Amino acid sequence: MIHLKLKERIQEYREELKELRRKLHSEPELSWEEENTTAFVCEYLENLGIPYRRTEPTGVIADIQGCQEGKTVALRGDMDALSVEQLNEELAYASKEAGKMHACGHDAHTAMLLIAAKALNELKEELPGNVRLLFQPAEEVAEGAKEMVRQGAMKDVDNVFGIHIWSQMPTHKISCQPGPSFASADLFKVTFKGRGGHGAMPQDCIDAAIVASSFVMNVQSVISRTIDPQHPAVLTVGKMTVGTRFNVIAENAVIEGTVRCFDHDTRNHIEGQLQHYAESVASLYGASAKVEYIRGTQAVINDEYSANLVQNVASEAFGKEVLYSEKPTMGGEDFSFYLDEAPGSFALVGSGNPEKDTEWAHHHGMFNIDEDALATGAELYAQYAWAYLNE
Repeated sequence: MIHLKLKERIQEYREELKELRRKLHSEPELSWEEENTTAFVCEYLENLGIPYRRTEPTGVIADIQGCQEGKTVALRGDMDALSVEQLNEELAYASKEAGKMHACGHDAHTAMLLIAAKALNELKEELPGNVRLLFQPAEEVAEGAKEMVRQGAMKDVDNVFGIHIWSQMPTHKISCQPGPSFASADLFKVTFKGRGGHGAMPQDCIDAAIVASSFVMNVQSVISRTIDPQHPAVLTVGKMTVGTRFNVIAENAVIEGTVRCFDHDTRNHIEGQLQHYAESVASLYGASAKVEYIRGTQAVINDEYSANLVQNVASEAFGKEVLYSEKPTMGGEDFSFYLDEAPGSFALVGSGNPEKDTEWAHHHGMFNIDEDALATGAELYAQYAWAYLNE
């Protein structure tokens, strides 16, 4: 199933892989601003002789065309950084951009996919099909994958595979279970309108602060009392803006939050219940309510065949001991939009190592990866493509 020459090539390029990642880490760019990263990827592919095209405004789609006809498998690596201040400034490759940092591992994903492309391209004479390379922008704002799809990223693709470095798993471990992996991630905004007035004359007012507070305290029962406990869901109120002055009763209140779940019916139910609760609470106090529900990423549901193929490839390439069963996360991932177009799977590659201080949570200013995991990810990309095309 695996190709030993791919393993040899990846091992030969370990030092280059590390340097690629460090360069990208030191030069982070935020979502939709990945101009230099896009240019760097294009130059690297051009030097390899791999045809590519830029997507707008950033991002790259490339194809390694095998010399034998066959299927097309897509490999995705995201490229954007976060608005996070790097705290581990002592790193030789620390971010050069104030307030910007690769705090989620997308620098590693890009570097791994570049090296996987290099190895696969050297063996394209043996490839029974094509490998589509997707260097995606704007994952952190859940917009990049949808835009890549709109610009033809999944045209004629039969299967799609992605990887995320995961600091909560030990280095080298690989997890890819059939079924739910990442939750859908939606946003909601509720605006209550009451009637403001003097803080000493509440009888003449409808206090939006009271209305909003009642909503926040009661809306959690949507999860605890209206959802099947076997269908996990999270409803978080993260922001509430209300009032203008200590002695003025608030006329307006705005609440913002997020909803996470794995099930389509659960998602629809929560959206409806948010509307119901907001209108009911507002009516109780004589106020009005407006609910905006914005659907973000969908749930990432790994195709059974593809997830089992990842496990088989990982076992053969690295040994059965690398397999790890990481529970599904309520985090969001826009890889889900590729799965709307073709079956596929999304794997986690562990990079947590307490001896190297790489167990910090994603999106934290101290986030870093154990660079020994880079070769594992690069080879998994390459070996999966080879195995799928040869199935």
